[in-house]
Amino acid sequence: MSDNTHESVIEFIPSPCVRNCSLDEQNICLGCLRHLDEIIGWQERSTAEKKHIELNCEIRRKAQRINAN
Repeated sequence: MSDNTHESVIEFIPSPCVRNCSLDEQNICLGCLRHLDEIIGWQERSTAEKKHIELNCEIRRKAQRINAN
């Protein structure tokens, strides 16, 4: 084993889909809170892109809670 060997670990991030697919007027899924552009091609996205999408969903989730109050 060489010190120059770098193993690439690909983190598996499952789709946040909750099988409650319905888009609102802004093309945001009411189930997982992803925008249509974030849903398309999920499996081909990089780990960094998926984490960014998850962050967007969390921001939307928090905004939804604030607007509900």
